[in-house]
Amino acid sequence: MPSRNTNEKMQIVSRGKTPLSAPLAERAYAWAQRAWRPAGTVLAVLLAMVLTWHVIDGKHGLSAWERERAQDRALRQEIERLQQENAQMQLQIQRLQSDPDAIEREAREKLHYAKPGEVIYTLPEPETQSQPAK
Repeated sequence: MPSRNTNEKMQIVSRGKTPLSAPLAERAYAWAQRAWRPAGTVLAVLLAMVLTWHVIDGKHGLSAWERERAQDRALRQEIERLQQENAQMQLQIQRLQSDPDAIEREAREKLHYAKPGEVIYTLPEPETQSQPAK
C-alpha cells in the first residue's frame, strides 16, 4: 500500500497541481496540460486579428478593392468621354469630306482665308477686368 504522502502527490498531480518537490519533467508536463487551452485561445484570437487585418487592409483587401472600383469608375467615364469626342471628330471628318460649306467655314476660321475682295479684320481679345478687392 502506497504511503499517504505518495497518495497525496498522485492526487495533486492528477488535479493539475504539482508540488515543488516533484521532478522537473513532471512539473513541465503538468504546466503544459494547464496552459494549452489559454495558449490556444490566445493563438486563435491572434490568428483572427491577423486574418481580419488582411481582409481589410491586405494587398487584395476591402480597401484595395474600393480603390480599384473608384479607379475603374473613373476610367469608364474617361473612356465614355473619349468615345463621344471620337464620334464628334468622325462627324466633323465626314462633313469636311462632303460638305463644301463646312470646308469653307474651316478655311475661314482656322486658316484665315478670304474670298477675293474681302478684308479680314482681327480684333484683339477683350481683357477681363478684375475688380479690386475691398
